[in-house]
Amino acid sequence: MSGHSAQGAAARGVPTPVFFLAGGTGISAETLGNLILSQFPNVEFERTKIPFITSVDNAREAVARMDAAMTDKVTPLAFSSVADESVREALRSTQCAFIDLFGSHLDVVERVLHVNASPNVPALHGLGDIRAYEKRMKAVEFSLEHDDGASLRNLAHAQLILIAPSRCGKTPVSLYLALQHGIKVANYPLVEEDFLSAHLPNPIRQYADRCFGLLSTPRRLSQVREERRPGSRYASLHQCSFELRRAEEMYRAHRIPSLSSAAMSVEEMAAVIIQTTQLTGPG
Repeated sequence: MSGHSAQGAAARGVPTPVFFLAGGTGISAETLGNLILSQFPNVEFERTKIPFITSVDNAREAVARMDAAMTDKVTPLAFSSVADESVREALRSTQCAFIDLFGSHLDVVERVLHVNASPNVPALHGLGDIRAYEKRMKAVEFSLEHDDGASLRNLAHAQLILIAPSRCGKTPVSLYLALQHGIKVANYPLVEEDFLSAHLPNPIRQYADRCFGLLSTPRRLSQVREERRPGSRYASLHQCSFELRRAEEMYRAHRIPSLSSAAMSVEEMAAVIIQTTQLTGPG
């Protein structure tokens, strides 16, 4: 679909259907597709994920479902990370705008490496990646056990400790880093008494080199807290401003890197954290 027709559909208030197609869970197709869609903030999208397309029959069913979303006003978009060539060919028969996130780049890699890709390599979610899968699951278990300061007994084994005032996004970022990257993340909430000085709280003081701070804007933090405790001091703009200011002072005093979660997605925050800390999953 052309940019002009997309703008026209958006102007008429008609959402553009978007399909994320994958041979596995669809996380890659969804992440990369949404990265592209984020460049069109004024267009409304209606997103659908179709995972585990592992056969030509699956692909034909997906095509029928996508083509049923065609109208005279909008052309759906289909982002595919399917690796199997025969399945990709079946998906290409759709009337939707087909964006091949896998095959369109494979020939470039083959030319550079002077080696043809093997059609029989198992998908990343399958048995060929059992060890990595198990490591990710262990990291998720660790992050759940150490969520919001719930447990301190294995804090020494954390690769990363996220610290922040309440409702700055510690939990979703922790779990994302664990699930997607196999990083053992603990997160620790900064509470009222922690803001009385610029010192790190006792339980994490010896692990300052593993800490990463999250911040927000007072207004955004207040909005998020209002949903949890409407009309409370906890959610007041004054309290949010105070906590964020004191948290930032604490990070600065201990040279703890930080970022603001106010206008960033979980994926973006995770990418910045990994780039800053140079962390990888356990070996």
